[in-house]
Amino acid sequence: MENSEVKKNQNVFNATSPVMVAEEASQKPLLRVKSLKKYFNVKEKGFRTPDRIIKAVDGVSFDLMQEEAMGVVGESGCGKTTMGRTILRALMPTSGEVFLDCGDKIIDLCQVSRKQLKYLRPKMQMIFQDPYSSLNPRMTISDIVGEPLKVNKLAKGSELCDRVDEMLVKVGLKREHRGRYPHAFSGGQRQRIGIARALITKPSLIVADEAVSALDVSVQAQILNLLHDLKNDFGLTYMFVAHDLSVVRYLCDTIAVMYCGTIVELARTNDLYDTPKHPYTYALLSAVPEPNPRKRMKRIMLGGEIADPGNPPSGCRFHPRCQYAKKGICDVGEPPVLNKLSDGRGVACHLVDELDFSRPVK
Repeated sequence: MENSEVKKNQNVFNATSPVMVAEEASQKPLLRVKSLKKYFNVKEKGFRTPDRIIKAVDGVSFDLMQEEAMGVVGESGCGKTTMGRTILRALMPTSGEVFLDCGDKIIDLCQVSRKQLKYLRPKMQMIFQDPYSSLNPRMTISDIVGEPLKVNKLAKGSELCDRVDEMLVKVGLKREHRGRYPHAFSGGQRQRIGIARALITKPSLIVADEAVSALDVSVQAQILNLLHDLKNDFGLTYMFVAHDLSVVRYLCDTIAVMYCGTIVELARTNDLYDTPKHPYTYALLSAVPEPNPRKRMKRIMLGGEIADPGNPPSGCRFHPRCQYAKKGICDVGEPPVLNKLSDGRGVACHLVDELDFSRPVK
């Protein structure tokens, strides 16, 4: 949604609305997340058994600057996808604040109503993981890519057709593809269609949820190169959810490492790969395959069980699996907060000043 669209709907976002913050956009990030939480109530069997609360996202905070790409990595079930969906208000947050810079206004997405949210949708879009199930098999490519323009009343008639054709060419497809159905395309081509649909409204924020994990390695490289080029062409800001650390290293400027609903380390990409500060980050990096067959990496095998977000351990949630954990420090009290170090990175670890990893992971 362009600035003109926001001004056009001033009856929806009025000057007295509590969700509006009048600040200079140049001094603020595009996206600011503060203490974001998303809990799920799970019904347990038994009449007297209380509901189980799953803390999928528990107190996440970070800033995402304009035209920056942030990778979010971690094991399955750590809350990466839930965090992305909650930020976009596909899921209603339990608590917290998510401020989005809309040009002349800063809006808290956690507080806006559904009617107000409708006018913000074009500014934030999502690229889904599965390029097969995310496309309607009964719609042509022209209808799929052009639907966001129709729904948001941004274009119609010949203008809509021209914008669809232009976007198809941008993502590496052809104009003559517009009349075909999704079954006629390969997995990589379908993901390009999903990218075109996400970019057709000219959003400023893109959340890519495992956008290349369902593709072959050779096709992954093509899609990553496409996302990198589109980032420069459109001035996009990415939040790239992934489990492949080599993928986020190529595309992202910063990386957030998640464990059991919380961010345990947040740093610039090169800093995190060269000198990880959190034991969990170090263990993840040790599992990245090395393309040199003569070079052997010492993989760190984590013991214990993955923390249960429905019943997280006391103290640091990673301490049952951490080889550096100390009794009476790491296993008691509240979880460590994400403290900022002298180099600007954030690390949530009680022993961050004491740890000395024997060898940086390259």
